[in-house]
Amino acid sequence: MMKDDSILLDHGAGGRASHGLLTGLFMPLFDNPYLSAQDDGAVFPVPAGRMAFSTDTFVVKPLFFPGGCIGDLAVNGTVNDLLMCGARPLHLSAGLVIEEGFPRERLVRILSAMRDAALRAGVLIVTGDTKVVPKGTADGLFINTAGIGIVPDGVCVSAGNVRPGDALLLSGGIGEHGVAVLCEREGLRFDTPVVSDTAALVGLAEALLAAAPGAVRAMRDPTRGGLAAGVNEIAEKAGIEVRLFEERIPVAPAVAAACEILGLDPLHVACEGRMMAFVARDAAESALAALRSHPLGAGAALIGEAAAGRPGRVVLETAVGGERIVDMPQGELLPRIC
Repeated sequence: MMKDDSILLDHGAGGRASHGLLTGLFMPLFDNPYLSAQDDGAVFPVPAGRMAFSTDTFVVKPLFFPGGCIGDLAVNGTVNDLLMCGARPLHLSAGLVIEEGFPRERLVRILSAMRDAALRAGVLIVTGDTKVVPKGTADGLFINTAGIGIVPDGVCVSAGNVRPGDALLLSGGIGEHGVAVLCEREGLRFDTPVVSDTAALVGLAEALLAAAPGAVRAMRDPTRGGLAAGVNEIAEKAGIEVRLFEERIPVAPAVAAACEILGLDPLHVACEGRMMAFVARDAAESALAALRSHPLGAGAALIGEAAAGRPGRVVLETAVGGERIVDMPQGELLPRIC
């Protein structure tokens, strides 16, 4: 086992210390036959058909926050990106950039969170890489994860598939991850703590696709930029207008209060365990019931619809009977939240 109390530059130099880091920490935690081969990459069989591939890099600050840490966030984020392509996630890679002096105890906690998240999602971390950089150049730890998945026959979800009349479903409350990270970073406390929603949506996505075969047009997890960014991206790609119903969009009271104090729009705040899906109108009720039957979708709601209005425009029908345009967020409202 690695015996040093903190990460040294030697741990990234490719010699004995690097080997000790690999065999003392990574191998025992992520143990599987593909990783244990210790080759330059993983070789594994895949079934015939279509595959999905995704990658993401995580630089969240702080590294630990209510409800999770950078480790499970990195696994869940890439797993969810594959799910939003209609794929069944299969394997992940993990690349770590670690700052010299990073405490071993914190690294073990983060790697353990990655292992546990991978187990919950039913994926294997089959290959990876570690670099150690001088103190002061990485702010602790950065993680890149990439993943592949298998897209079942008959599943085709893409933003370009959305048509006027399609219903927009959301699996639960928005803004919880971004607010949780911000409160932890700034030391803000509320009577009801805000906890990140970070989770892998494997069972939820499977339930939706099974309940509405051929009727799920597009799926998206509203991460950076929140619901506003995700809906605007789909509206632009599909060339349709989207109308949102403010009264139907679930926002936890603590999230709403924090956003009001901080001057934030909950529509712009990131989620890490929510999904939105456009489905054919005649399948909306069965799809919504399927989401609500899963623990991660208990708060699901029908929050909008695609319309034949101005292409690329998103309109919010407000609770007081008015309307306002929902634009893409401008600038980085909440830096380092994923």
